[in-house]
Amino acid sequence: MSPLFEIAPFAKSDLPHLFGLAKSVFADLPGWNDDAVLDALSSDVLFVAREDGLAAGYVALRLEQDGTCVVEQLFVVPGHEHHGIGQRLLHFVEGYAIAVRAPSLRIVVERSNEQGRSFFRRWGFVPVEDEVFELTLPEAS
Repeated sequence: MSPLFEIAPFAKSDLPHLFGLAKSVFADLPGWNDDAVLDALSSDVLFVAREDGLAAGYVALRLEQDGTCVVEQLFVVPGHEHHGIGQRLLHFVEGYAIAVRAPSLRIVVERSNEQGRSFFRRWGFVPVEDEVFELTLPEAS
């Protein structure tokens, strides 16, 4: 039997758990900043992916003044990789961005993250700056 999967809006009670998961994986990498991650988790639009009720990943979004939707963080919890969670979160975010009439969806991907860069290229994102990839969206009807 396959696990029950859902994507739901972030609940404040998720904050300590999601921050702890992200920190356990990324804290030793260059550029990690507790305050920046906590700020994104506290102020961005967040959606949490759950498998059988447990957090399996999340996506944090920011809406720019021009309407562009920016993915601040896309995170899959260790042990839940290769279950299609990142793809489902990205598909969900794309639909959300179209629904809010964003002209494009952007994501920052570090140069050293070749796996991530390849993943986003396969989704149709194109590099528009050194570490920024963009997907032009169709207009919502």
